Amino acid sequence: MTLHDEIFEQAAVLRRLQQNQMRQVEQIARQIARLDPRYVFLAARGTSENAGRYASYIWGARNALPVALAAPSLFTYYKQPPKLQGALVVGVSQSGQSPDIVSVLQEGRRQGCPTLAITNAADSPLAAAADFVIDIQAGAERAVAATKTYTAELMAMAMLSTALSQSADERQTLELVPDWVAQALELDETIARMAERYRYMDRCVMIGRGYNLATAFEWSLKTKELTYVVAEPFSIADFHHGPIAMVEHGFPVMAVAHSGEVFDDALTLLRRLRVELEAELFVISDRDEALALAQSPARLPAEIPEWLSPLVAIVPAQLLAHHLTLAKGYNTDQPRQIQKVTETH
Repeated sequence: MTLHDEIFEQAAVLRRLQQNQMRQVEQIARQIARLDPRYVFLAARGTSENAGRYASYIWGARNALPVALAAPSLFTYYKQPPKLQGALVVGVSQSGQSPDIVSVLQEGRRQGCPTLAITNAADSPLAAAADFVIDIQAGAERAVAATKTYTAELMAMAMLSTALSQSADERQTLELVPDWVAQALELDETIARMAERYRYMDRCVMIGRGYNLATAFEWSLKTKELTYVVAEPFSIADFHHGPIAMVEHGFPVMAVAHSGEVFDDALTLLRRLRVELEAELFVISDRDEALALAQSPARLPAEIPEWLSPLVAIVPAQLLAHHLTLAKGYNTDQPRQIQKVTETH
């Protein structure tokens, strides 16, 4: 099984996750609702932390649950955990092995908080530390760079949000995601050709905002770990506050600009980048006006609601990272200096 194979498994993984786990997620949601947490305290690293950025938007905007991202070192090295009263303590990890993430759930349980694990390993230490477990059931992920486990984590978060809101309409919309992902995968050959344009790129930035801030951060991570390009992620809002000074003629900017509340802000920045600063733009979007500004446009399927767009928008980014790795002559399945399971303390 190669990285490319696992990218293409995602539609099936997301469909299976909904079919097999929705009832379990609904049961978890009912118990969480009875406990009535005031906020979510979420611990994760790497790709799973990027999924946590999505949780902060979907659970915050759609379920009125503020999300605080944990600083696990407070629990391990400093041994000064914060008071967590009123929190739902959530750990997100594809392997469920990282001791620092496990320690956050263990401390949450010690303080009497409900704990939830979102993991691809239902028999892991993280799952053992949790009151509730959502098994994302992505199957073995052999490539070092996480792809299908990332979108499955996002799906688990969207499923929980939908179960908490008890919206039949949202449930029906959620069922369309695997088909949208399958459509996005049809960009594979187009993006393979686009990747040649960036073969000699050694630095770039990724920008997004709102729900797709998570996409910008995950796109950056996949690019760094696979292609070794210095790829820095920014919120579109933050990019105005200084980092835009880096942009000069031909500077590569990778952008996510999906329809929704933040689209106009994204479009304004893209116009400035292309027209005034003559940047090189790779744009993932469902809107003609954003795609028209890009030297390399990647069109998303129409009618995806903003709250679900990160599950689809990441697919062209994954494909670009994969094909750019090949164009640069590197190994897509075994990037240097990293391994599949990273156990931080």
